[in-house]
Amino acid sequence: MLGETSLLPVELQSVNQPASTNRRILKPCGTPSQKDNPTIAISMAEPSTTDQIAERVERLLLRHAELQRTNALLADQVSALTQERDSLKSRLNAARARIDALLERLPANAPVTPVHKDAE
Repeated sequence: MLGETSLLPVELQSVNQPASTNRRILKPCGTPSQKDNPTIAISMAEPSTTDQIAERVERLLLRHAELQRTNALLADQVSALTQERDSLKSRLNAARARIDALLERLPANAPVTPVHKDAE
């Protein structure tokens, strides 16, 4: 066996080329156009489209989270400003009530005497 050569598939190239079916299976082909094989063309185009969609979805999710945080901060500001407004309205109403009480205590026919700063 040492002197014999083994016929491995690699070595069969010179032995029986006409019997090979590879030429029929592996026909030489040029670059197929999209109309020749639309399945390949579509599947080749999908990863870039899918990647673009995935990237856009990720950006939209980030933007959504950012807008949610902004919305929460704005809601807190609205709540604080509403409380401040209500407090100011309450203080204004109390001040008006005190002024009305003071005006009622004034005599109706009291003469109005002007106060001059120079007279002091």
